[in-house]
Amino acid sequence: MHLPDLCGVGMTSQRTRDRLVGRLSKQGIKDRKVLDVMAREPRHLFLDEALSHRAYEDTALPIGHSQTLSQPWIVARMSELVHQESPSKVLEIGTGSGYQTLILSRLVEELWSVERINALHQLAGRRLRLLKARNVHLRLADGGQGWTEEAPFDAILLTACAKKLPEALLAQLGDGGVLITPLEDARGNQWLTRVRRENDQFEYERLEPVRFVPLLEGVIR
Repeated sequence: MHLPDLCGVGMTSQRTRDRLVGRLSKQGIKDRKVLDVMAREPRHLFLDEALSHRAYEDTALPIGHSQTLSQPWIVARMSELVHQESPSKVLEIGTGSGYQTLILSRLVEELWSVERINALHQLAGRRLRLLKARNVHLRLADGGQGWTEEAPFDAILLTACAKKLPEALLAQLGDGGVLITPLEDARGNQWLTRVRRENDQFEYERLEPVRFVPLLEGVIR
């Protein structure tokens, strides 16, 4: 696999990343550390070279296997929601390209990430090793099952949308922890949702409308 230059020029330049971060700030992203990380990290490395010139547009882009790289705003927003909890142990469901994984890895102490599509799992691993994300642990598995032996987690982030959250993930959320996820309502609309656990009670807070690929079961090898 050939990866584009880490520094790059034009659409992969630092100036281009700074412009993206300026737009994110105007769109309401307030966490300075999230903005600094996104200004520093090379989103173009997480796309096919033919699409790398579009890496710093605020739009979702295809990564193959009917999956997408989320638009920068949603990556920033979900990262902000996780980071404000100051979690030590975080579980991500849906490694995908690895870009959201990289951003989270710069914000938390330890990150576990699960991907169900082997081709994406392997490629994300190579990208994250290249970028020295040493606090990331990757697994090829059904994301709905989580990572039982490492539970409980202070925060869980889902990068795919479910109609109902898997019980296994709720069980792996630590007391006082938060789960950030898109959830589909009865009309088929998706909402970014924060779920907080207090003892055995789960409080759901609907935030803003979003659009994600569906959370699917099984593993594709």
